[in-house]
Amino acid sequence: EVRLVESGGGLVQAGGSLRLSCATSGFGFYDYAVGWFREAPRKEREDEREDVACISRRIGLIWHADSVKGRFTISGDNVPTMVYLQMNSLKPEDTARYFCAAYSGSYHGGCYNMRYRGEGTLVTVSS
Repeated sequence: EVRLVESGGGLVQAGGSLRLSCATSGFGFYDYAVGWFREAPRKEREDEREDVACISRRIGLIWHADSVKGRFTISGDNVPTMVYLQMNSLKPEDTARYFCAAYSGSYHGGCYNMRYRGEGTLVTVSS
């Protein structure tokens, strides 16, 4: 059974930092890419989901969205067992529920074909 469990969300002031963690199980090292996407409050449609970052051992990919590049960093320990998202210089517009997901596809522009996701962890950035 594939599982992804997020932790580390919370309330932080603008300019602050948080580190999100995703514990994965049930799939192998090269089976899926793992990444993060977010859904801002009151925006739950799939087309309003924003991909944030992903990592793929299969193709040696580490990808970040332009909106977070230079502020957020995805990393992993024995990827895909644990995947992290270090978030620095947080802004109010980063407020969202952050989800960890496993993707069957990846390329230089990111990850696609989400197959599994966790329940999410809420990040709130106050101004």
